[in-house]
Amino acid sequence: MNHFELVREHLEIESVVNKAKSPDCGAVTVFVGTARNNFNGRKVISLYYEAYFEMAQIKFLEICKDIRSQWESIVHIVVKHRLGNVGISENIVVVAISTPHRADGLNAMSFLLTKLKESVPIWKKENYEDDEGVWKENLECINPKHD
Repeated sequence: MNHFELVREHLEIESVVNKAKSPDCGAVTVFVGTARNNFNGRKVISLYYEAYFEMAQIKFLEICKDIRSQWESIVHIVVKHRLGNVGISENIVVVAISTPHRADGLNAMSFLLTKLKESVPIWKKENYEDDEGVWKENLECINPKHD
């Protein structure tokens, strides 16, 4: 199962983990991205996210296909990402990947996170204490690393 959601409400880690769990799997690899309060010495007071949902879904499914071609043991891939205003220390993205054993899940997670930033159309605006916010580009989009 591949599951991708863009939501405006707070992200609960346990609900994402529960979607990924499988009786065939002994591992659920989880990543939680949170909003930090600084960037390059500037105080960040909040973040704001927007997305192109239809294209984001297509790109997510392409990433899942790539992952499953490299790691055949992957059972579930679940991604839930916030949209709208996100406060400092709040969850931005929760990702869970289930596998029979941990190694494939850990490797697939790193790949997935890089590909999400490279290709899924989700945009972030950082709002600073000292002025209006700035829309940010992901470094992975500007300088993608290709294996």
